[in-house]
Amino acid sequence: MELSPLTAISAIDGRYRKQVQHLDEYFSEYALMKYRVLIEVEYALFLEKKKFFKLSGKAIKHLDRLAKDFGPEDAQEIKQIEYITNHDVKAVEYYIKNELEKNGGEKYKEWIHFGLTSQDINNTAIPLLWKEAIEYEYLPGLLNLNAELRLLANAWKDIPMLAHTHGQPASPTRLGKEIMVFVERIQNQVEQFIGIPFSAKFGGATGNFNAHKVAFPKTDWAKFGDEFVKKLGLTRQQHTTQIEHYDNLAAHFDCMKRINSILIDLSRDIWTYVSMEYFKQKTKKGEVGSSAMPHKVNPIDFENAEGNLGMANAVFEHLSSKLPVSRLQRDLTDSTVLRNIGVPFAHTIIAFKSIEKGVNKLVVNDEKIYEDLENNWVVVAEAIQTVLRRENYPEPYEALKNLTRGNNKITRDTMQQFIDSLKVSNELKKELKKISPHNYTGIDSRIG
Repeated sequence: MELSPLTAISAIDGRYRKQVQHLDEYFSEYALMKYRVLIEVEYALFLEKKKFFKLSGKAIKHLDRLAKDFGPEDAQEIKQIEYITNHDVKAVEYYIKNELEKNGGEKYKEWIHFGLTSQDINNTAIPLLWKEAIEYEYLPGLLNLNAELRLLANAWKDIPMLAHTHGQPASPTRLGKEIMVFVERIQNQVEQFIGIPFSAKFGGATGNFNAHKVAFPKTDWAKFGDEFVKKLGLTRQQHTTQIEHYDNLAAHFDCMKRINSILIDLSRDIWTYVSMEYFKQKTKKGEVGSSAMPHKVNPIDFENAEGNLGMANAVFEHLSSKLPVSRLQRDLTDSTVLRNIGVPFAHTIIAFKSIEKGVNKLVVNDEKIYEDLENNWVVVAEAIQTVLRRENYPEPYEALKNLTRGNNKITRDTMQQFIDSLKVSNELKKELKKISPHNYTGIDSRIG
């Protein structure tokens, strides 16, 4: 069968293809070729600019077009060369040399890939494509999702809600504040994430510029490498083997994994609120919630997100633990796993979209939230015993414990009768009677 969304083995290229097909600009075999060509061309033009050789204006324009206008036909041409070379980066080198020959630059073609090893190209191309995928896809998607959560937190900031610790009723909270917990957690991780550099390895076969140095002993090749990599928007690792050490890339993966874990936590909380009927979900005409039970509106968006985030984290975990480990100056395992960095990225983007879709379907069920508060007057026991402590009332905690522990039938009247029985002033009794599950919600959340 021909490859299509229906015949693809991976759900990313199958069921979810429409949601993430644009990511092929960063993570496909075609994309890797495109970025390799870009690095090779930029390197050649940088050498030319530094006066190692002189190209004609025509040749410079053509090289520039190769990088900017690279398309699927060019990638296919490189693939045909690779069938002969059995080496993907060498195929890129030969492709560019062939193009240079066609445009009057034949005698300068050996400056293409001058002094380099394959990983100088790969370990610059991949950080660059990763950087652009993060800047154009990941961060906008995450920040947009967090902005939506912040808007919901603000809209729900005054809604009192029964809290649950250990699965049991606890001191009331506010719905908006509980959403704001996740907004803050995500924002904290984003701040950590953006502080991690996008780094590249560029230093020859074993990281020492050996070939460069022997050819041009007077050139400061470390400075040259720093300038070239900085021009691409990356930072150059100063001491490497044949490959980069991947520590910064692993840090990205670990931070993304933490953010995904936060979003799993969010998805499970909202799923639970839906099951408690604190949220209803908007229905869409024609949709089916259950194949057998017509009444159901399942929280499938949050379940989908949780599943995709889990898949992403499993792969991120392997990437971050494997990539920084290599035998001596290099082995090939990094190349094998690097081809899969788009997999957890895509699962993560799918999850963002699912959560965004899910939260836009939520409708607060004020009646159920109010009912649960009203049925749990026991939670104001903390408030009453704390005020009594303030007044130096003898053993207030024990008094409330004897009244409430294991007693599920505490009502407003029960609590009022208990307050009336206290040997305190009428003024204090009035103060205590004003406390209810609906107003015992602590400080106002600072949501902006």
